[in-house]
Order: sequence, then C-alpha cells, then structure tokens
Amino acid sequence: MNDTGPAAGTAIVVHDVTKVYDLGEVKVEALRGVSFTIERGEYVAIMGPSGSGKSTLMNVLGCLDRPTAGRYLLDGTDVSTLADDALAHIRLKKLGFVFQGFNLLARTSALKNVALPLFYAGIATKRRNELAAARLTEVGLADRLDHKPNELSGGQQQRVAIARALAIRPRVLLLDEPLSALDAHLREQMQVELKRLQARLGMTFIMVTHDQTEALSISDRIAVMNMGRIEQIAPPATLYDRPATRFVARFIGTMNLFEARCIAREGTTLRFVAGGLPLDLALEAQRPAPAEGEIRTIGVRPEDLIATPEASPATTPARIASIVFHGRSLRIHADLLSGAAIVVDRPRQSSGVVFAAGDLAHLQLRAGASCVLLDA
Repeated sequence: MNDTGPAAGTAIVVHDVTKVYDLGEVKVEALRGVSFTIERGEYVAIMGPSGSGKSTLMNVLGCLDRPTAGRYLLDGTDVSTLADDALAHIRLKKLGFVFQGFNLLARTSALKNVALPLFYAGIATKRRNELAAARLTEVGLADRLDHKPNELSGGQQQRVAIARALAIRPRVLLLDEPLSALDAHLREQMQVELKRLQARLGMTFIMVTHDQTEALSISDRIAVMNMGRIEQIAPPATLYDRPATRFVARFIGTMNLFEARCIAREGTTLRFVAGGLPLDLALEAQRPAPAEGEIRTIGVRPEDLIATPEASPATTPARIASIVFHGRSLRIHADLLSGAAIVVDRPRQSSGVVFAAGDLAHLQLRAGASCVLLDA
C-alpha cells in the first residue's frame, strides 16, 4: 500500500452534471449543469443553504449516486459510466468518507475501528494493524489504540473516524459536516489539525460545511451552491472581496448592498452615490463601464465604512438603530436618511466618541477600501 502523497495533477473533473430525482408526478432537479475541476492536494469546501444541492453533489462525488447527465472523472476515469461493482471498487480503494456522526463501532477498540476498511480491502491482519496504528499516530492517538469509543472524548472519536477514513490512503477524502458535533473550542482546534494533516499528506479534501469561518479559514477554494448550481468557486479571499453575484455577496459574510447611481468616471475610478453616501470603485478591464446616471448594485463590507461624529462633504448622516457587541468590534446598525439600512463595523478600541442607539453618525468609505460592482 502506497503511503506517499499523490502526484500533482487533476484529481476531479465534473462537467455539466445534472441530477434529477423522479418522484412520480414530480421531478426534482437537484443539480443543474454543475461544472468544476479540483486539483490533487486541494482542500475544497462546499457551502450553500439547505436544498442547494450540496448533499447530492457529495453523493455523486462519493460514487453513492449517479448523475442523470454529464460526466464525472476521478483520476481521469469517467466513473459516471461504470458498472455497480466497479463503482464499489472505486469507493473501497480511492475514496474515504468522514460523516457528521462518528459512526464508530461502540464495542470495538480504536485500532480495530480504523483497521476495518483494511480488512475489507483484503490486507493481512498483521499489516492492517500496523497501518491502523500508523493512522492513529498521525491524528495524535498513538496512546489510545485500545480505547473504545465511550472511553474517548468527542474530539478523539472524530480523530478515530478521520484515521479510519485515511486507512486505505484514499485519493480523495470526502468530509460531510465533520466537526459539527464538537463544541466551539474543540471545533476550532480540529480545524487547524485537519488543515495540517491535509497539507502533510498532500491529499485532496472535499468538505461540506455550514460554518463560514471554518470554510474561510482552512479551504484553498470554496464552492458556493444555490438552487442546484455553483454560483462561484474561488479562493476564500476572492469570494469575500470579489463576490461574483448578489447571492454570494449576501451568503459569505455580511455585505451592504446598495442601488447606487453612477455620477462620474475619473480615469480608472468610477464614482457612485447611494442614499447620499459617496462610493468609489476601480473600473475592471473585463467589464463594460456603466454610463453616467446608470443605477447599479454596489456591495460594501461593514469594516470598509467609518462612522464619525463630524459631518463633511465626504460623509452622509445615518441614525443609529442599535449597536451589537462582536468581541473586538462593535456592529452598528443604522438607517440612512434615505431610509436604506446600513451596517458598520467599528473597532472597540476606537478612540474618541462612544455612539449610542438614537445618535446621528456620519458615514464614509474607508480610505483604500474597495467596493464591489455586482452583475445586473
């Protein structure tokens, strides 16, 4: 059994995949022309609201379900056309699964739990015990080989589940909400450990999660799904700073969306105004510039706005509705005089004025901040 990481190259190609469930009188299109590529050694997160197609996509990637149309290539093999016995072989030899529940055998030691996939793979007893012990050592459980699940903490049980999924050294590890059963502190710790493990093994990880912090902090790329389609797949910073659609802008983090009027173009800078708030953004070469007077949707992150007590030509007034404590920052919910709601994040350490609900604040775009021009 090869213990080295996979070579560089393409691990997965999904091309125009559609999945339709025939429920008698009703047909449900769970996936609608999904296409993307994942390179070997990437850590990709899949996110989206309930019913967006995440689970269906994971079932297709895990060879647990077949696409109705389109192609799915794993290591260059079109697995969407394989017979059932060939698919079972792919699941056994090339894919590892980590589920939301630990799914451990309650009366069996950690070592035997991890050795189970190796048993099904036909590995001899001595060798599979050696490999299972090595996998448990990789996840920091070298001293827990003989412990049963009820003798382990939640985090340790999840590590056993991960070690079991890695037992056969799969080409791709599929993780379905792997940390959702853990408390917040342990979850953060396991996020770091998962990323370190994936980087050390050089293995392809694909993870479904509802936790944005989790996806943004450990993924190389994130696929955002909506109504059976991928709205955008990109590195976390790109998704956050340059969302491609209104849905992604609203789904990832918090984004103020304004219907703003283009008032001027100065070189490569476009000047807009929304409810009296001046907004500047850089003109992108690949997009046609809006005409003067045209109304477009502009996105602004709360941390890119500044609230001050003094009015100036660059500011617009807003009445503060509420202030929410967010640890290192305060989130100000306010209303522009035009009636539009706006959210501003202000560091708690900001010197000077302390705002309160009902106060009038004067808002402006932070120097160097970049607004986002969203597609019509």
